[in-house]
Amino acid sequence: MSLTVVNGLPAHVLFVHFVIVLVPLSALALVVCAVWPGSARRLGLLLPALAFVTLASVPLATHAGEWLEEHVGSSSLVRKHAELGDGLLPWALGLFVVSAVVWWTARRSAPAADGTSGASWTPPILLRGVVMVLALAVAVGAVVDVYRIGDSGAKAAWHDGYSKTATK
Repeated sequence: MSLTVVNGLPAHVLFVHFVIVLVPLSALALVVCAVWPGSARRLGLLLPALAFVTLASVPLATHAGEWLEEHVGSSSLVRKHAELGDGLLPWALGLFVVSAVVWWTARRSAPAADGTSGASWTPPILLRGVVMVLALAVAVGAVVDVYRIGDSGAKAAWHDGYSKTATK
């Protein structure tokens, strides 16, 4: 198995499904954890780990997509899809960075080690607000970008590739 072909089929077709699932999942987890810090404490390292796997899956799908682009007929639809696909990495990086910040602030504001109910550190309300807004902006941006990329990819793959009437 290479990073471009799996079982004789273009690997891009497989790898994009990781991106399609992981980006919205990471985005949802990020928003939930940013709004409810208790959920970030319960998830622990799972939040930034999920965002890291999401970040790693994007270049994998992009690399396989670049290989596929060289092996299919060039069209404006394929070029548009490739251009849009190149723009996802910054969104995935944003998901990872903001997830790490949410995890770090939740970890720092955990109950004190001596068992008292007081937190060892309470983030200022302005910082919590900024992190929530950033989390929401990055999450929405990433999900919208994945939708746009997927829509353009479907159009590139299926444009004139099926009959509009049933064949039976």
